[in-house]
Amino acid sequence: MNKIINTTNAPAPIGPYNQAVIAGGFLFMSGQVAINPATGEVIQSTLAEETHQVMRNIKAVLLEAGYGFEDVVKTTIFLSDMSLFAEVNELYGSYFEGNFPARETVAVKGLPKGVNVEISMTAYKA
Repeated sequence: MNKIINTTNAPAPIGPYNQAVIAGGFLFMSGQVAINPATGEVIQSTLAEETHQVMRNIKAVLLEAGYGFEDVVKTTIFLSDMSLFAEVNELYGSYFEGNFPARETVAVKGLPKGVNVEISMTAYKA
């Protein structure tokens, strides 16, 4: 049986989906963008602040589900422009200790709410 995960510590979904779903020990997380869950405001003052807000939102969903960054096995990073890769990559990496998950990073034509970064993750616990 699947378990739906939603927390007020991360932005509410802006469409017909949930923040995450647990199925068979896997946590499948929807893409997170830089929305402050307390205010609903998009954070885009700097790329660093935007990326940190995305990662804080991801952490909130992971914690609500009983997972942590150490449980993440796969990540997808969407960027509005590949020129943002180096800075996002450095900040993203600071949230992990040791073993990094598998990952791809792609540049896309556009992201929800005009953001520069969206990240989704899959985590696993036996």
